[in-house]
Amino acid sequence: MKIKKAEIITLNKGCSKNGSPYKCYDGDLYIQQAVVFIEDAIQYRSINHKVDSGSLRLYRWYYSRICQWGLGLTIAVILALAFVEKPSSITHTSDPRFRPAAWEPPCGLTEAIELVCLLIFITDVAVKSHLIGWEEFCTNKWLIGYVLVIAASVVDWTITVSMLCNETIRVRRLLRPFFLLQNSSLMKKTLKCIKRTLPEIASVILLLALHLCLFTMVGMLIFPKSEEPEKNGEWQAYFRNLPQALSSLLVLLTTANNPDVMVPAYSLNRGYALFFILFSVCGTYILMNLLTAIIYNQFRGYLLMSVKTSVIRRRLGIRAAFEVLCCQVQGHSIDSEGHVGKVRVDTVLEVMSRVQMKSYYRQAVVTAARQFSAGFMDGEAFQRLFDELDKDRIKEHPPNPQYSSPFLQWIQNTCSHYYLTVVGNVVALANVICICTVLVLDSEKTVSQRDDYYMEVINCAFILYYLLEMVLKLIAFGWRGYLSYKNNIFDGVFTVLLLVLQIAIVATYKIPYQASSPAQRGVMSLWEMVRLANMLIVFRFLRIIPEIKLMALVASTLVDLVKNLRAFAGILVVVYYVYAVIGIWLFHGAIRPPGSPSTVSNSSTENRTSNYTMECGSYEQLEYWPNNFDDFASSLVLLYDVMVVNNWQVFMDAYSRYTTEWSKVYFVSWWLTSSVMWVNLFVALILENFTYKWDKSHALSVSDVERMRYETTVQRMFREHIQEPTQEELLVQLQHHPHLHLTR
Repeated sequence: MKIKKAEIITLNKGCSKNGSPYKCYDGDLYIQQAVVFIEDAIQYRSINHKVDSGSLRLYRWYYSRICQWGLGLTIAVILALAFVEKPSSITHTSDPRFRPAAWEPPCGLTEAIELVCLLIFITDVAVKSHLIGWEEFCTNKWLIGYVLVIAASVVDWTITVSMLCNETIRVRRLLRPFFLLQNSSLMKKTLKCIKRTLPEIASVILLLALHLCLFTMVGMLIFPKSEEPEKNGEWQAYFRNLPQALSSLLVLLTTANNPDVMVPAYSLNRGYALFFILFSVCGTYILMNLLTAIIYNQFRGYLLMSVKTSVIRRRLGIRAAFEVLCCQVQGHSIDSEGHVGKVRVDTVLEVMSRVQMKSYYRQAVVTAARQFSAGFMDGEAFQRLFDELDKDRIKEHPPNPQYSSPFLQWIQNTCSHYYLTVVGNVVALANVICICTVLVLDSEKTVSQRDDYYMEVINCAFILYYLLEMVLKLIAFGWRGYLSYKNNIFDGVFTVLLLVLQIAIVATYKIPYQASSPAQRGVMSLWEMVRLANMLIVFRFLRIIPEIKLMALVASTLVDLVKNLRAFAGILVVVYYVYAVIGIWLFHGAIRPPGSPSTVSNSSTENRTSNYTMECGSYEQLEYWPNNFDDFASSLVLLYDVMVVNNWQVFMDAYSRYTTEWSKVYFVSWWLTSSVMWVNLFVALILENFTYKWDKSHALSVSDVERMRYETTVQRMFREHIQEPTQEELLVQLQHHPHLHLTR
């Protein structure tokens, strides 16, 4: 596509065609527009917003760190209200046998906090709507949903206040996770990817259901009720009726009741084991893993499409910045047909001085821009400037200090060697081994029978070595060089804490002392202080992680997951929240220990007694009383217990006995959502993250890995699989910008 002529007309008529190719009335407007477009590109935001001066100032304020942190805090507060609202989670235990009466907030307290949050959300949606314009608002389903959720929440809040907080169900609790979803573009894309993946998953789930039903019917035929009572163990426990048989094999699919489910039949005949083995091999090891592969493959494909959209947003934002910067050029833009527009380097530098971005990347872009000696750059060169955003940061350590003293030079040469770190790791390992030895020897002794003196002396000797090592490294590298290594910071913090604790022990208990077990003096006893020192020493031993390449990669992968894949965890938080609220609605107070007054009005004491059982492996016999839906916090824990599928059949059986058989639908749907789908997706993304880092660093040494700061994001993980958009495609999209009009 050949560009013949260009004209940028902003909403406030900042630039127009007048004699020369471009004539700007407002000299600062194009700078503001370019700054905002570049910031949009850095954050992968859409550029379809108003570009007049007032809207740009509001836009930058809205996306400022303090404003976004405030909005995030508001979302966290409104989600956290579930822990305080009735039924309150503010008790030291969730066990109904020992749980005291929970503190209930007075009517109006949480409602006032919620009203403030809703007012902030109303302001948020009003600002967003103003910035993108009415036409864009009408096409944005998320913003329309945002308005509807706020409206429904306000109506439900009004009902609560009018009923003096005595209503049984608050519908708005179920809507609160939407505020978290709509505030993250990556969460929206993830949810959209999951939605598009569901049809592909349905075929395998249908095959899995067919497999389950087939083996259920075969099992009921193999294990019928016999005339001989001693042969009815399998029928009585697992195949008495169709729902029980389905539940038993579904749980076996997760291996949670293996080998319990086959023991009664296996004890009668070895051949019965083939039925259960065949079911597990086909279901657990083939179909379930096939389901995982399909979920990951389909989700990854749709995620690639979403990441491609993010990359296009970045390129589009940079191109838009270039186009508006061309406005101020007189005679260096499109003088005649076929010439390519250019921007001044000093204008680019002025823009970069205003852009909110990491200082390292700003410096890299500025350095690259200053290399254009002609003073101008074209569109392709302008795009290449921001390729620095996709490069890994190389961390350069400060130079070592220069000493004139031969002794200090000898210390510097000796202690800056890698062997000092190796010796320090060996000493730390020896300290941990000493602690383990003492713990093994004293495992059967009570606290009063233990002699903490020897452990204290051993720790004191090791702590003195740690202090010496830290001082020597400070001399060798200088304090700036010492702090430039993360493992030195980690090591130094724990060394200082251990030194302070050691001084406190000596000052408090006057080591050495005469009595083997001195009385407690001050806030902590000698055993408690020694135990705290031992815990710090054990945690300090984690310093070995950066010294082992594979361990360093694993640790950095975990850190990146926390920092950059929060959107995926956010979806899991949303699902947990929704299921916990529904669980409280359905099962609050359903299970009560014997002798405990019931809070459920529609259940009688006789009914609870008839449902009670002390059968081995049951909810009651295992004393799972703390796992319940009596409050929000305990609901989250119970859902986690079901997600890891260890003994999850115990909860399903208990709630089906105390409520209805249909309660199993709730637990099975949660298992499918959390364990089958989301955990597998999360594992797949961990693998992607680790593979990306491994491929980037497998040829590097441990020290090079430490110097290389990988800014691992989802966009970078899939970057090599994405085709870059052409300049023509970007210009076509810019011409459809609702507020920045380009005529060509």
